[in-house]
Order: sequence, then C-alpha cells, then structure tokens
Amino acid sequence: MSYTPSDYSEAPQFLQDFLFYLLTIKNRSKLTVENYYLDLRAFFRFIAQRRELTPKDQPPEETDISGLDFSIVQSVTLTDIYAFFNYLTTAGDGVRTRSRKACAIRGFFRYFHNITQQLETNPAENLELPNEQNALPHFLTLEQSFDLLGSLDPEDKNYQRDFCILTLFLNCGMRLSELVGLNLSSIRDNTLTVLGKGNKERMLYLNDACLEALNAYLPARAALPKIIDKEALFINRSGKRLGQRSVQNIVTAALGRAGLGGMGLSTHKLRHTAATMMYQYGETDLRVLQEILGHANLNTTQIYTHVSNRQKESAMNQNPVAAYARRRKKAAANNKPKE
Repeated sequence: MSYTPSDYSEAPQFLQDFLFYLLTIKNRSKLTVENYYLDLRAFFRFIAQRRELTPKDQPPEETDISGLDFSIVQSVTLTDIYAFFNYLTTAGDGVRTRSRKACAIRGFFRYFHNITQQLETNPAENLELPNEQNALPHFLTLEQSFDLLGSLDPEDKNYQRDFCILTLFLNCGMRLSELVGLNLSSIRDNTLTVLGKGNKERMLYLNDACLEALNAYLPARAALPKIIDKEALFINRSGKRLGQRSVQNIVTAALGRAGLGGMGLSTHKLRHTAATMMYQYGETDLRVLQEILGHANLNTTQIYTHVSNRQKESAMNQNPVAAYARRRKKAAANNKPKE
C-alpha cells in the first residue's frame, strides 16, 4: 500500500531526535520509522490527555503534541504505559497491534536511557509484551497453488506480467514491498537481489519456473508503447512502477477466479505458501529458510516447523495399523459375556 511519509514537523523535538536516530544510525526503512512515529504519537497524545494538558472532550486524534518538552518523557511511569495499553484494549486494538506499539515504546525509552543517557531510569525496562499465541500460518496447498497459477487467462494482455508475479511469490517467498521494489538490475543470471526490511539486501536463486516466467514477461514489458519508470521490473499500463495496491488487486482477482476468494488469503499468504512448500517438500534447513525469507530472528522461521509437525501427527494418526488396537477392543467388547 502506498503512503505519504510524514516530515515529523508535528512531532515534539525529542520524538524527532529518536526518529532521525532510527533513520540515520539504525538504518531503518522509512516505512518502519513512519510506523514508529504513528505509534509513539498515539502514546504521547494519551499521556498528554492523562496529564490533563488537553481539553477532556477533545478526541485523541486531534491532540497537538508538537509543543511537549522532554519533561513529559521524564514523567512517564510503567503505570502510565500499562494504562495506555488498557486504553488500546478498550478501543479494540488486537494483540499484534499492541505488541507493535509496545516494541516502539521500549525502543524509545531504551534510546533515551541507554544511548543518550537523558533518562536516569527506563520506565519500559520491565514492560512485558502482550501475550500472543503463535497461530500457524495460513497457506495454499500444492493443488491450490496450481489452481491459482492456472486461473490467469493467457489471452489477457497482462498475462505474462501477472503470471510472473504469482510465480515469484509462490517460489521465492518474498514480501509484497520487496516484489514491487524489484528493478531490471535486480536480475543477474539465475539470481534475484531483493531489498528487505531495514534496507537489507539478500540474494535469491531463481528456479526454472521463475526463469521461464521472467523470460516470457521481459519481452512483453519491452514491447509496451511507453515506459516511464525504466528501471522498474513490474510496470502498469501507464508505464509506471506497479504499486502495492495494484499487486494486491491482481492477487485478489486471481484468487477469486481460482475459487479461493473469501478465505482470508493475500499476498502475504503466498509468502507463507512458498516457505511451507520449501520446508516440507524441499527438506530445507531452517537456517537456510531464514536466509531466504529474510527473517532477522530464527524464532520467526520456527513456525514452519509447527506446520510440518502437525502434518506428521496427522499422517501417523491415519496409519491403518493404528486401527489394530481399536479392532482388538471392539472384539473384546463383543466377546464379553452377557449378564
């Protein structure tokens, strides 16, 4: 999804300092820093109202925090932070949203306590993340993946492009932002360089299916009457780089034609599908899968082992030999003398 980044002019100076630290020193992506800004802006709007610095009847989203000084940061306690999460829960924020905000708050106070040493104590040091049960990733089966690829109409003028997009998603496991950011220069022989989270590059090897899809798409791309974004790999009818919303629409339409609509599937679920297929069918080492997916933490990749374990359990339960015990119990019950 496209967005207009903030210039942070509405943020107080202390918040701007932290955001610029993330951008320049920690090399976080602009989208990541934007999310930090929005989460921390919501937090300090809440603190400002809690300190009665704004009218009680003023909606939080209308609260101006640009005039806050560092004294309000120094005044924050762990109780304030938990009050904020209670407010978020009441407002209907889910566990993932609250966990993200908790990470932003912990990073903010860690910066001013550990890095700049402007805070004597860190009120978020003992902040616990909301308890989130690890849900198994939702993914397509192998047959559903085939159905999705087969749902595209070869007569459609965007067929080669859309087929290539689906093929890369299902084979490479890349994120939506990574796919739309691909350039012609990203392709080199049988490899693809993608720019992941934190502006970290990683190299993916292209299998035969990906190479064939790219070799079919590139001539179709070159034949377009007008190309404005000449470096972009995937472009729209106007010759501009294909945006995230457009790619989402392409995938959603294909899912609908494949009879997979209304199942909560998305571009990110295609990433899950690729990872699951690689782990289950390719017997991929977990560390290798971590590198392919661009996960910073191996724990994030571990979820695919749970998927595999569930399948193993199901397979063992369906072993027909397991029926022997049931048959023996049934026979014993039938042979039991009647009173």
